[in-house]
Amino acid sequence: MSVAFGSRSPRPVRTPGVALAALLLLVLPPVLEAQRTAKPVLHGRHWMAITGKPLGATAGARMFHQGGNAVDAAAAMLAATSTMWDVLSWGGETQALVYHPGEQRVIGVNALGVAPTGATPDHYRAEGHENFPPEFGPLSAVTPGTPGGLMTMLAEWGRLSLADVLQPSIEMADGYPIEADAARRIRNTADEIRQWPSSVDVYFTHPDDAENPGPREGEIFRQPDLKRTLERLVEAEAAALARGASRKEAIYAAYDAFYRGDIAADFVAGARAAGSLITMEDMANWQVYLEEPVTANYKGIDVYKLTTWVQGPVMLQALNMAEQLDLQAMGYNSANYLHALYQVMNLSFADRDFYYGDPYFPPAEPIEGLLSKDYARARLETIDWDRNDPNAGPGDPYPFQGEENPFADLLERWGTRAEVTTEQGVELSLGDHAALDEDFYLGTTSVQAADAEGWVVSITPSGGWIPAVVAGETGIGLSQRAQSFVLDEADNPYNVIEPGKRPRATLTPGMALKDGRPFLSFAVQGGDGQDQNLLQFFLNVVEWDMNVQQAVEAPNMNSFQMRGSFGQHETRPGRMLLQDATPPWIRSALESMGYDLTFSERTSGPINAIFFDWENDAFWGGSSHHGDDYGIAW
Repeated sequence: MSVAFGSRSPRPVRTPGVALAALLLLVLPPVLEAQRTAKPVLHGRHWMAITGKPLGATAGARMFHQGGNAVDAAAAMLAATSTMWDVLSWGGETQALVYHPGEQRVIGVNALGVAPTGATPDHYRAEGHENFPPEFGPLSAVTPGTPGGLMTMLAEWGRLSLADVLQPSIEMADGYPIEADAARRIRNTADEIRQWPSSVDVYFTHPDDAENPGPREGEIFRQPDLKRTLERLVEAEAAALARGASRKEAIYAAYDAFYRGDIAADFVAGARAAGSLITMEDMANWQVYLEEPVTANYKGIDVYKLTTWVQGPVMLQALNMAEQLDLQAMGYNSANYLHALYQVMNLSFADRDFYYGDPYFPPAEPIEGLLSKDYARARLETIDWDRNDPNAGPGDPYPFQGEENPFADLLERWGTRAEVTTEQGVELSLGDHAALDEDFYLGTTSVQAADAEGWVVSITPSGGWIPAVVAGETGIGLSQRAQSFVLDEADNPYNVIEPGKRPRATLTPGMALKDGRPFLSFAVQGGDGQDQNLLQFFLNVVEWDMNVQQAVEAPNMNSFQMRGSFGQHETRPGRMLLQDATPPWIRSALESMGYDLTFSERTSGPINAIFFDWENDAFWGGSSHHGDDYGIAW
């Protein structure tokens, strides 16, 4: 059922070709252009493993062949992609949703690193950083989260040993043919890598070649230091088993070796030698949280996301607004549809940029109000259905949970950092498009796994991407996630850097249940684009009847109006990225609404997803045609 808001309700945009387009929408399926996919749907009855690299998917398949479940497979894929520097490394962070079939519920896994001792706004300002921590280097590091997240999931819900799960990664650390993407990243960031001797030792296989000191595509890339670190984890597990420990206890013994033992000591020594603030106490005090995810119901489907320490609730806020619109009447990827999605995302991301932060640190985020359906209705009232609002800012969710806003003064002064002209679109004053696009898709991979027993795992790991500072002789690249903090509470009073605090990350796995059973599991890489692209993926399936492969390959619209989460947190109000094939009448209509349009063949990071076909007791897998993402099923 559609909603109307007085004189500001949606109205059709009359442009050349609209009548023909409307006729086609009436007589042809809206997914006609998406029916031919670059990759086939992945079908399976017993298990499914999808991730960012073919060798990573193979690691997951090996676990299933050894009798493991989806958690074992997901852990092996996470380990393999971290070893392959698939835009992350072992020093990064892991965010996961796990469906537990025995308990019939979704569990959140919070394995994001924390700011180290001494990481205060005053410290960073003294180092010359005025508004945000640096984008690269030792001062951008938080504590490693991926090892702890992997071992916790494996210990709690897996079936195999840590030795089993790490075996593919140990073999790969001994040498594997490096992919073009990793080789290109090393070549393109060689100047940054040269600052850190331990990183040079890992990345530069041809140090005498000044132009391209890194490995070539297909070259056997060896990481003996990382191999030894992984072997030490296995040895810690074996020693515990020899002492009579249970499987679970032995995996946690390896966890302790990494965070409190000899591996921790070597990691901290190497990190601090490079200039990091991380201490042994920071490592020992860090912990994985198993937590309740947040959820919103969209037309009978329960969608799950991790809470405000990542941007996941953005998608839920957007769905709460979209549910109250008649999207079908607008037409698939019509100007009205794209404008509506852009506006609901503007409002959701503005709330993210002001209200999201680590829920384990005060002040408490107003998540109840943010996810209120009444708040969504109130936010919709502010939308101009004829034109983009470049100044769309955060709302006030506190009244929707019966409280007063403790930061009303900051909210009143909060604003964007770019100017908009009314006749010529957006005035770009914050660097060029290419640099922003690189940040927009920066980092991250995704892991999707499911099995016939009912386990489902959705992971969006990231951090420690090339160029990373490698910690001494551990082979582990430090995370760069501290850059997502702010130094001034005027930007976001919930996300000011503080020792022991998690930065508000972009990493946002998704899962959906229908009638109490898994319906979709999905994730994507791409920084601030993640929940935008996942929102459109979800609507492609639910509203536009696409199968999962069509939905992951379908063109997306991307907004750049939010404050970025990387570098200088730049914003470009009104900028919209569309697919190259967007028809001219759609372009014209959007430009008349005040949008600054750019176009690309690629409009999303790689999306990976699983659809649960309960009618046939089978899985449908979708793996993006962007990047090296790959799936295997049986």
